[in-house]
Amino acid sequence: MIKKFTSLGLFCLFLMFNSCGSGESSEKAIFQEDSKEWFQEGRAGWKFDDDQFIGTSLGGSGFVMTNKKYQNFTLSLEFYPDAGINSGVFVRCKNKDISNTDCYEMNIWDYHPDQESRTGSIVTRAKPLANVETIGRWNSYKISCEGNHFRTWINGKLTADIYDDDLSEGYIGLQAAGPGRIKFRNIKIKELL
Repeated sequence: MIKKFTSLGLFCLFLMFNSCGSGESSEKAIFQEDSKEWFQEGRAGWKFDDDQFIGTSLGGSGFVMTNKKYQNFTLSLEFYPDAGINSGVFVRCKNKDISNTDCYEMNIWDYHPDQESRTGSIVTRAKPLANVETIGRWNSYKISCEGNHFRTWINGKLTADIYDDDLSEGYIGLQAAGPGRIKFRNIKIKELL
């Protein structure tokens, strides 16, 4: 009888540990076609083509943004920029707008006139730790926001690692400014509890 209760107790502990996990929720796709979980603003055009979310700008600037605020998370995506695009991933945006002061802007712009704000930087907050070339091919971007600790990786290379207390939660946005075109795919978020 004692063995039976011991086995049952161990099984219950196993289930409890597995349900608690490591404080992470499951990964969820965001910026999906026909979803009401995001909106579009500005002068860029956005469309879906197969599994790609494409932003095109003829000279203006535009963005898409989540309707939900996020606090602690890991965001992963793939991006394919052309040579003319000025793009970026904006996280913890205070308002439903993009700026490098009211959001953390993880830049995508290899040819930025100020190379301290090029691809891989967190604009006005951290210059890139590694110089990555991304134009004309698919690249991976991983962004980690945990408390006041922000890290980014492009193609597996750590490009930013900072502590900053300005913004604790906010919206997530993708930018297209140009002239140019940016393609995104496999945009997934894992919220950290």
